Amino acid sequence: MPTTNQTYLPELAEPRQTHQHFKIFKPYGFLSQFLPEKRKKKHLLGELFNFPDKTMAIGRLDHDSEGLLLLTTDGMISYKVRSKDIEKEYYVQVDGVITATAISLLQNGVEIAINGTPYLTQPCKAIKLDCEPKLPTRGRKIRDAKHGPTNWISITLCEGKNRQIRKMTAAVGFATLRLVRVRIGDIHIDSMVAGGVTKLTNFDTTLNR
Repeated sequence: MPTTNQTYLPELAEPRQTHQHFKIFKPYGFLSQFLPEKRKKKHLLGELFNFPDKTMAIGRLDHDSEGLLLLTTDGMISYKVRSKDIEKEYYVQVDGVITATAISLLQNGVEIAINGTPYLTQPCKAIKLDCEPKLPTRGRKIRDAKHGPTNWISITLCEGKNRQIRKMTAAVGFATLRLVRVRIGDIHIDSMVAGGVTKLTNFDTTLNR
């Protein structure tokens, strides 16, 4: 029976992809996305930095909200960050002098509407800040001080319904004038300027420090 000399080459494993992660200070007026929407001429994240291909935002901030937004090339890690195990903290400027009763209502959950359906928000952390936080000046003026006092509060959620915080403060009688996300897990906005971009290393460790 004839024989043949066969040479077997070891299968080469596909190189492991090295993902990249970023934190940015999303400015007022920017959409949390890279692709434009029809009939909307809004600023996009790609204007802030030359991000690598397949970079995506983890979650979103509305165009009129600001602050910490995480970006990644790893779609799997997006699910982890958006889970209810990760806290998201926001500084919120409200119209008027907020009361202890309103703070208590926020802490225990208030009824808001989601797509026209009543929804009771989950209990959360809410406190009144003693002084105005040090944040970059917003690109658009909020309002003139002669129209009355404002207060700053901190709200920390483990959920993220559409425009939830704005609806929550409205439900207790205080309109949101400015909304800035300052923390996701253990990743903080620190002293970043609006539009600033920072590359993150050891992403998992930083997120859950």
